[in-house]
Amino acid sequence: MMQNVQNVGNQLRKGLASVFSGRQYRKSTSRTEKTDGTMADGEEYRNPTEVQMSQLVLPCHTNQRGELSVGQLLKWIDTTACLSAERHAGCPCVTASMDDIYFEHTIRVGQVVNIKAKVNRAFNSSMEVGIQVASEDTCSEKQWSVCKALATFVAHRELSKVKLKQITPLTEEEKTEHSVAAERRRMRLVYADTIKDLLANCAIQYDLESRDCSHVVPAEKTRVESVELVLPPHANHQGNTFGGQIMAWMENVATIAASRLCRAHPTLKAIEMFHFRGPSQVGDRLVLKAIVNNAFKHSMEVGVCVEAYRQEAEAHRRHINSAFMTFVVLDPNDQPQMLPWIRPQPGDGERRYREASARRKIRLDRQYIVSCKQDEMPLSVPWDPSNQVYLSYNNISSLKMLAAKNNWALSAEINQVGLYTLEDDKYLSFHMEMLVNVDAAHAFLLLSDLRRRPEWDKHYRNVELVQQVDEDDAIYHVISPTLGNDPKPQDFVILASRRKPCDQGDPYIIALRSVTLPTHPETPEYRRGETLCSGFCIWREGDQMTKVSYYNQATSGFLNYVTTNVAGLSLEFYNTFKACEKFLLDNRNDLAPSLQTL
Repeated sequence: MMQNVQNVGNQLRKGLASVFSGRQYRKSTSRTEKTDGTMADGEEYRNPTEVQMSQLVLPCHTNQRGELSVGQLLKWIDTTACLSAERHAGCPCVTASMDDIYFEHTIRVGQVVNIKAKVNRAFNSSMEVGIQVASEDTCSEKQWSVCKALATFVAHRELSKVKLKQITPLTEEEKTEHSVAAERRRMRLVYADTIKDLLANCAIQYDLESRDCSHVVPAEKTRVESVELVLPPHANHQGNTFGGQIMAWMENVATIAASRLCRAHPTLKAIEMFHFRGPSQVGDRLVLKAIVNNAFKHSMEVGVCVEAYRQEAEAHRRHINSAFMTFVVLDPNDQPQMLPWIRPQPGDGERRYREASARRKIRLDRQYIVSCKQDEMPLSVPWDPSNQVYLSYNNISSLKMLAAKNNWALSAEINQVGLYTLEDDKYLSFHMEMLVNVDAAHAFLLLSDLRRRPEWDKHYRNVELVQQVDEDDAIYHVISPTLGNDPKPQDFVILASRRKPCDQGDPYIIALRSVTLPTHPETPEYRRGETLCSGFCIWREGDQMTKVSYYNQATSGFLNYVTTNVAGLSLEFYNTFKACEKFLLDNRNDLAPSLQTL
């Protein structure tokens, strides 16, 4: 045993030294593909579902400011994404939803719009399509990112049920998007419940400071209603109205409603999730209704809904779509101007007013948590019920993105335990991997309960369950022993998020990250530690055989300890992971009744 330990230390010392010097990288196992997306023979790799569209912006495409109309851009985005979805499905597809879109730049007449779309992941009959939009000035050769979007399309055949073939991701980017798509799909499904919970359990802070409350506009004054007749040019080859055309009509009435509040030409900055509840066809009359739900200090939310009917005498109208759009009014220096206060109508108007405030809080939380780069976020993010969905999403997605990276360096492989390292900017990440003769679902249950971790991990001295948020998320207070020469033990407040596989071949996920809780502030007794991204990916490799992978992204504060204690650290990694294997084997028969729920 001592000989094996010495071998571990020697090999890991060599492996880590080569990582720090940047000389050793793990080779990709997928064909002969390189990590930059090119093939071995020099041919540039291109995703088979990728579709590109380039459009020259003409005066007929622009608004009164000479900028590309967002409605026209949405039509081009929808068309490009639909063609990508149909290329994969091999049959007609319809738009089911479009996720939040944040517009970074406007596009002026004479510039070129470049749109790329590709299928990130296919589920049973639906697909997530990722879209990137950039503008190009052909005279100066400058390019700008305009926006990114995610759309869901559903494949449709008249006579048979569609079962889509799965996407096989090859590049690191494709693997990341494929893996995270399942988590984004989960977040879409719980979005409505998130709004309800926030309204029921949280006090919404209204942004009334520094507002000119003497200038009040009744919300009813901003109401807009318009009707459109769906003609053949508005529909696809199946006779269904283009989703992009409906979105363009919605943007038009929303802009009118916003301009009635501000008495100026508003600029659309964000769109919050178009959701198509049903199709419309050629010959339908679409009634589009818009109203300003709430006006904040520098922005306003406009709600839009679309109803369809076939004949004038038809009493029942079908609800086709709803969306919420955020507008601002820019001064000559492109700075947002202060907006007047809006007075909601009693009843439904007050409900829309409150819901708009809830959506704004969620939108700001989501932008902060989901859209931020990892090195722009603090290690510990404040936890509250309004952001739990997005913290959980970020927790799972960060671990999936770390696992999907291609350039892991194999530092050692002793007794069927592999240690990989990855140096990336200011982080050094570690990845341990082993095969265990235990059922994957059983390993998932055992490892996801952090209260049992002290049984095999000596770095966890005591674990307290602080809050069971829901079935998949829990918050723990962890106390660790002293590290090095530090006389104080460390403590952590950790959010543990777990996910079952979405499809066959997906892993079980257990993701850990630090959060802050008012009930558990820092105390003099402990030194508060933080973890940015760590956790387990658990793959089913066969009958009663499981691959367990552990990931940990170390911050700069941990790197000094690594470089001064390579041999000691390697020993700890190896011994801890072997103790984890023994724990799984010793307890593999304990949870048989619980496995029936997985």
